[in-house]
Amino acid sequence: MEITILHTGPFGVNTLIVPLGDNRVFVVDPASCAFCGDETVVSSCLAQHHWKPVAIVLSHGHFDHVAGLPFLAKTYPNIPVVIHQDDAEMIGADSGILQGNALAQMGFFDFVPSVSGLPEPTGFLQDGRTLADCIADADAAAALADWTVLHTPGHTKGSCCLYNTSEKILVSGDTLFYHSWGRTDLYGGSEQQMQQSLRRLARTVEKDTRVYPGHDRYGFLFSENC
Repeated sequence: MEITILHTGPFGVNTLIVPLGDNRVFVVDPASCAFCGDETVVSSCLAQHHWKPVAIVLSHGHFDHVAGLPFLAKTYPNIPVVIHQDDAEMIGADSGILQGNALAQMGFFDFVPSVSGLPEPTGFLQDGRTLADCIADADAAAALADWTVLHTPGHTKGSCCLYNTSEKILVSGDTLFYHSWGRTDLYGGSEQQMQQSLRRLARTVEKDTRVYPGHDRYGFLFSENC
């Protein structure tokens, strides 16, 4: 499986385009927006390859991972947007309030308009369930069923990883980086929960699994972090 990686948004998020067969894909963490001058990067890539996105999957709700939602939702009307229930408050009509608090803490208040009035979630990621359980697409159901949701709080309350055991791929969001893990000092973060989540991954994920985080180096083996 060849995952396409686009670096988008203010902090160079690894936006992933994940193939499902028959030109169908799902998009993870689109951050491209007008503020950063890369608003059309994801949609242009999809159009160039004639890929049909069946859903937008959010590993968590932080501003730098969700800023691309409005443009993609406008470009692909009715596209499902899925996130864990515990992070659902970070998107939707009132998103600017909660996102604004985090951005003010970081001194990046100018970005608030880019993450205000975001699309509402249409489904929710649930621990132990598959993407097929929350994304209704009959043609891609079998491929979506290969992706299991692992709820890994710590970076945020609703942070999730996606694990494909047959392909040995882990999409880790901001839970796990190369020789590091996501910060826990922002809203919803917990160092205790993060360490619990990392221990769970160590018990669950095969060592020869390739990891695709939300930032920086990707495609490394899970064993490289052990």
